[in-house]
Amino acid sequence: MRWEDLPQSDNIEDRRSDEGGGFGPGGFGIPMGGGGGLGIGTIIVLGLIGWALGIDPRLLIGGAEVLTGGGSQYQQPSQTQQMPRGPGGRRVKPDDEMGRFVAAVLGSTELQWKDVFAKDGRTYRAPVLVMYRGQTSAPCGGVAQSAMGPFYCPNDQKVYLDTSFFREIETRFRGCDGKACQFSQAYVIAHEVGHHVQNLMGILPRVTQLQQGQDRAGANQLQVLVELQADSLAGVWANHSQEKWKSIEPGDVEAALQTASAIGDDRLQRQSQGYVVPDAFTHGSSAQRVQWLTTGLKSGDVSSCNTFEAAKL
Repeated sequence: MRWEDLPQSDNIEDRRSDEGGGFGPGGFGIPMGGGGGLGIGTIIVLGLIGWALGIDPRLLIGGAEVLTGGGSQYQQPSQTQQMPRGPGGRRVKPDDEMGRFVAAVLGSTELQWKDVFAKDGRTYRAPVLVMYRGQTSAPCGGVAQSAMGPFYCPNDQKVYLDTSFFREIETRFRGCDGKACQFSQAYVIAHEVGHHVQNLMGILPRVTQLQQGQDRAGANQLQVLVELQADSLAGVWANHSQEKWKSIEPGDVEAALQTASAIGDDRLQRQSQGYVVPDAFTHGSSAQRVQWLTTGLKSGDVSSCNTFEAAKL
């Protein structure tokens, strides 16, 4: 992936050097249980890893999650919330290569979604991306941890990312290989930004409302639609990035599709427990994730990402 010419975002909160960060650079963990009252099937699923599922589905989350903040009710984020400055809350451009890469991918999403929203007569408010190591405070559930994987928190409109997860994509999930992993990493960031776009469009609060009247399987199915749409929106970003900056190199798309397949619910469940429970899916099957990422990537059109009205997922 050619990312050096992408615009660098200023909306980075670099907490990686904060003391008391928790598990350290190598501390990507595996949660081995769920909250009280969960069925055994759900607990098994929750034990896969945070990226795939990781948290009680009643909180509207999974890996590449949508977090509602410690309860089942969506909380409208304050539009007057001030960005913290200084230690623990610095909005700075990181000076290391990984930090610059993340800032570049985020910056490219900002320009793309600003243009998309403007064409519809709307204003795009970019999210802040928090880089951390191990764990850090977050208004969604109180703490962000490496074991949760990357996630978006609508309460403060921030994306939380411990970049150690990028190593897991390559080494644990076998989702990519070599330099092409950079595009897979960019896909992960763009997916989380996709959740922010859904939030601004009012999709997340609407889905949360709909889930209240559903059983576990129905609520999970709605969550699958949210996650597949975020995959497709990440594909839209990739399409625009290639058109504007020629950022995609040979092998990049294949790596992203391999990553999408590697983190499908069916594949992760089969690897973890030897069988598949479709009603416990919260992100979609490998085939579905590949399908919707491909849809957005080929079309570059947000209207193609309407998973909620798709006749066949």
